Amino acid sequence: MAVKAYDLTGRTAFVTGAAGGIGRASAVLLAEAGATVHCADLDPEGLHKTVTLIEDAGGAAHGHTLDVTDRERLRQAVRSCPRLDVMAAVAGIMHSSEVLETRDEDLDRVLGVNFKGVLHSCQEAALLMIERSIRGSIVTMASGAVDTGGRGLLCYGAAKAAVVQLTKTLATEIGPHGIRVNAVAPGWTRTPMTDRHGEAQARTEAAMARLSPLGRVGEAEDVAHAVLYLACDASAFTTGQILRPNGGVAMPW
Repeated sequence: MAVKAYDLTGRTAFVTGAAGGIGRASAVLLAEAGATVHCADLDPEGLHKTVTLIEDAGGAAHGHTLDVTDRERLRQAVRSCPRLDVMAAVAGIMHSSEVLETRDEDLDRVLGVNFKGVLHSCQEAALLMIERSIRGSIVTMASGAVDTGGRGLLCYGAAKAAVVQLTKTLATEIGPHGIRVNAVAPGWTRTPMTDRHGEAQARTEAAMARLSPLGRVGEAEDVAHAVLYLACDASAFTTGQILRPNGGVAMPW
């Protein structure tokens, strides 16, 4: 049955960046599909809210307050899961600076979270899945920035492009273990991270909406549905792919 293919009952998911935005929406939706969700973030208040949302809806959730750049803490949290079927590596930060003004410390900080944090999440999940013979799914979070240039997005776009390469390479390497690896590359999505334009926020969103054939920007739930699809059996023959919920802003071959 088609609906059964989206059922995650009895499975365990680990979601980074779960305190808000796409991470929270993904954690909540995976729980609605039946998964026990381990939620990780460095924001304890936001993390507690996500766990509470899941539990109040009748789901099962556990919170892990951590920074994804802390490899050892991340390993401990992943290893605390009795089993692991899904890793959704969503945690990320935004930085804007033009190329000629970008400092090494800015690049290092963004790469540390947006690429190395994803890399370590993938490594820890894959090692556990292989060790326990679990045919799981790893979902990384790229960005529409990988398909188009954007002024001020060098650090962010470079890190997300690295995530795409990581996704394809890892999918090739661990596919023989029955583990799938795919990325989601959202277009402009209304989240706390994109809500940074102050009084110009409404104008910025309107401008981004005009770029889409659908005439709107994305919501966190739009992206969460892409994460769910890649996490469950409905995408059992999908690996090494980049799923683009971007409203049609970019249509690469």
